[in-house]
Amino acid sequence: MVGAIKAAIGDAVLTFMWIFCASTLGAVTAVLSTAFGVNGLVWPSLFITTVLVFILVIVFTFVGDLLGGASFNPTGTAAFYAVGVGSDTLFSMALRFPAQAFGAVAGALAIKEVMPENYKHMLGGPSLKVDLHTGAIAEGVLTFLITFAVLLIILKGPRNSVFKTWLLAVATVTMVVAGSSYTGPSMNPANAFGWAYVNNWHNTWDQFYVYWICPFIGALCAAWFFRALYPPQIKQKKPKMA
Repeated sequence: MVGAIKAAIGDAVLTFMWIFCASTLGAVTAVLSTAFGVNGLVWPSLFITTVLVFILVIVFTFVGDLLGGASFNPTGTAAFYAVGVGSDTLFSMALRFPAQAFGAVAGALAIKEVMPENYKHMLGGPSLKVDLHTGAIAEGVLTFLITFAVLLIILKGPRNSVFKTWLLAVATVTMVVAGSSYTGPSMNPANAFGWAYVNNWHNTWDQFYVYWICPFIGALCAAWFFRALYPPQIKQKKPKMA
């Protein structure tokens, strides 16, 4: 009980920090692109964004460890539980998911208050740019792909932590670009909820269907697919001596 509450508090804090920081990626990329003279060029800008995500992942991995293994993505928490990694239970996740959503709302509200006026148009979070069912499928497929990539990189990837983090950053930016004309995308229900709350559509069926139900389905399918490819090793008991 106490451990689950601590995990939920850690998640709320980390999610607040993640939404606050990640929401500035567009603005910081624009500033750096202008400074380096590559503003308007797609590939250099994407490289800058990837480097920024790489730095964020390093920092938030460290902070998450300090907070006892905190997470800012409900689908990631569910996927690692389905794979059998970690100490989560259904009860602890029932506390962690609302905490992550609360942290996302606080982070979105905070960054909207302090973001300079000339960059506020870059805020807003994921939004549905296609019809409802196409968006739902896109969000589910993208979450499946990013979740499987994260599981593969973290659990079966290179031992070098820096290279592993770089692969996570590349995978994240790739999925975001792939889904930019569909759902934003989010691939993180807490992130989507935070911005939906700010924009007053958090309690709609569209938001729940596209950004909660389908991402969870995609993440769990990715976890089950991962387990099918890499079944957990069962330790054989030594035969008892007669």
